[in-house]
Amino acid sequence: MSAAGSLLIVAPVAAALLLVHATRPAKETVAPLRLAAVRAALLTGSFAVLTVEVLGALRALTPVAFAAAWLLFLAVAAAAAAWRRRRDAVREEETVSAAPRGALVAAAPRLAGETHAGPVPAASAATTGTPAPRRHASGWRTRLAERWRTASRGERLLAGTTAGLLLAELVVALLAEPNNFDSQTYHLPKVERWVAQADLDFWATAIHRQVTIPPGAEYLLLHLRLLTGGDRLHNLVQWAAGVGCLLVAARIVAQLGGGRRAQLLTAFVLATTPMVALQATSTQTDLVVAAWVGCAATLVLDELRRRTGLGTLLGLGAAAGLTAVTKTNGLIAVGPLLVLWGLAQLRLARAGSAMADGSDAAGERGAAGAGRPGGADGRGGARGEPGAGGAGPRIARTVGGAVLVVVVAAAVVGPFVARVTAEFGHPLGPPRLRESIPMERHDPLSVLVNAARIGHTAFDTPFAPLRHAAAEAIIRGAEAIGVDPQDREITFGREIFPEPSWYPDEDRVAFPLTGALALLGTAVALARPRRLAPPDVGALRAYAALVVLVVVLHTAMIKWQPWGNRLLLYVLTLAVPLAGLWLDALFRRRASTPTLAVPATPVAGRRSIAALAATVVLATSALAGVLAVSYGFPRRLVGAGSVFTASEWETRFLRRPQWADEFRWAAAAVRDSGARRIGLVEQNDNWEYPWWLLLRDADGRPPELLALRSVLPDRPPAEPSSVDAIVCTGPRTACVRLVPPGWRVEYRTYVGYALPPPG
Repeated sequence: MSAAGSLLIVAPVAAALLLVHATRPAKETVAPLRLAAVRAALLTGSFAVLTVEVLGALRALTPVAFAAAWLLFLAVAAAAAAWRRRRDAVREEETVSAAPRGALVAAAPRLAGETHAGPVPAASAATTGTPAPRRHASGWRTRLAERWRTASRGERLLAGTTAGLLLAELVVALLAEPNNFDSQTYHLPKVERWVAQADLDFWATAIHRQVTIPPGAEYLLLHLRLLTGGDRLHNLVQWAAGVGCLLVAARIVAQLGGGRRAQLLTAFVLATTPMVALQATSTQTDLVVAAWVGCAATLVLDELRRRTGLGTLLGLGAAAGLTAVTKTNGLIAVGPLLVLWGLAQLRLARAGSAMADGSDAAGERGAAGAGRPGGADGRGGARGEPGAGGAGPRIARTVGGAVLVVVVAAAVVGPFVARVTAEFGHPLGPPRLRESIPMERHDPLSVLVNAARIGHTAFDTPFAPLRHAAAEAIIRGAEAIGVDPQDREITFGREIFPEPSWYPDEDRVAFPLTGALALLGTAVALARPRRLAPPDVGALRAYAALVVLVVVLHTAMIKWQPWGNRLLLYVLTLAVPLAGLWLDALFRRRASTPTLAVPATPVAGRRSIAALAATVVLATSALAGVLAVSYGFPRRLVGAGSVFTASEWETRFLRRPQWADEFRWAAAAVRDSGARRIGLVEQNDNWEYPWWLLLRDADGRPPELLALRSVLPDRPPAEPSSVDAIVCTGPRTACVRLVPPGWRVEYRTYVGYALPPPG
């Protein structure tokens, strides 16, 4: 990393932190700092994506252009933070000068910086309309120290374990070179291609995923690549997304009525999930899309009991657009979330109209909403908007808000979709992509078999007899109802069910403990929501129903595949808050059981056993998370291939160590020949990224790599005779077929090269 890059990389981080301050909610709300972090993330992510699109259209994907864009964004964020600070100071002065002496005494804790970690009481500033006073600079430190002081031993253990895992993952993310299989094939080659051509135009390639898969996460990597000149910080995108998932999941718990322990339990369960721990040090994209889905979910929950303002409408649109441009499977959740938001807004519009007409029933509904966070209208009161007219204008406003959400989302994802449509005649890309991952059969029995196989892979354990028995039952059951369990229309590619997935590998590791807790929490939230003691049972039940709907839609739309567990990370992010609520309720009920002074009942005994079992599960979950970070594959802290002992190229090729010498051997021969125009011969799943690293000039200038095979109909490959050298991966026969007559071909097992005759 260059010295200039080291300085410039501070700009995005500083801008995001300034935006957290600038976008803090003006009134008391649930977990305000986390809400500000969500807003800042959406603003920063949208800026990053739109910057790539605008500069790409101008053919200016260069370090200078990106540095200028981030410095400008930093200046705007600083100005916004300064303006917010001045406004808060004025409001604090007005509050202090207007409040009587008794109110000042009562407000002393708030002036010292205290705030609510859970739902806001009805008498808080959120329901009275009083502006929240400005926190002093040391307020967050005071609050943190106070919360640690008042935390129980168990809460400290939960927080310490979660923080320790995040720190260990950060170490791995910083020390390990990118070595994910898909990243070698298409995630990182597309970033290098954009840098080489300085725009986003499609190119001839044998790997269609380089141009057809949504590039939102790679857009973020492009910023790091241009600012730093390399890939040293690439893993931090997923690490930051993992932190974001924990924050939004904990905030969702608070919105549903969970206190501090429930929020810590949620963060702990999600953080110790092996798939989350392993993906957090990767250049995959699943945590990024899960974070954007989580942002959409927490914003929607805020709006179930109040009318949505302009800022939140923009946030919802940004979350939807960032999800779509990152990975389309996230839309399976964002779509229902937006429908839930729309239905809630229409209900509020109709209720507000009835209030304006003086309806007694509406008044009762408004009074009922007064005890909920934010009231019924989102402005702190229980009333709607009297005098605003009938239902028509209110519904029109809701429809207009929905249109704005769609417009903002389209602004974020639209340019990429337009390029795909222009290239392939369809917004979802070529038939090869549309038929490989999405389900091609949707009859109930096929969906049932697909769901059973997905569940088997997600809940896999190291106990082979259990795995084999469950798989055999699914296969026999599918055949009994007339569905082929290996049907290509419900199975990805040529894969064969079952496939072991218990091993801590970032692409396929199962999550039986987290999944079981999420299932239990969802079931209780649907059947016995009052056991979880939320302030609003209706919101909890609606959220649980939405999680179930998302699971059903996922199994009805995505084919089974051996590495399908990572595609479920966005579902886990939504479902784990229900597990946290259930665990907290279980421990709370256990704490209320009789002591020795009062004889225990059978119910109390069952509660004790359930609490003990939950404690064992949590301990096992912690062990699984620690083992995933310590010994997971292909990045680990200890053992063979440790980030502390493995060299750069050993780390890059941990997936296929036998290929490392072959790539370096071929690249050295091509560099020694002085070739600049280099032809590529590869198949759809071959590694391309090593060529971009090994054939780069000493000053970092990327090589001119030209595909000699292309799967894009309107992008013909280069003529083999027009290049100075050829590098190949895959079968030797595929390479030799494209080499011009008279060229010398050298080949090993996976990698080869060809050079023209001397002179």
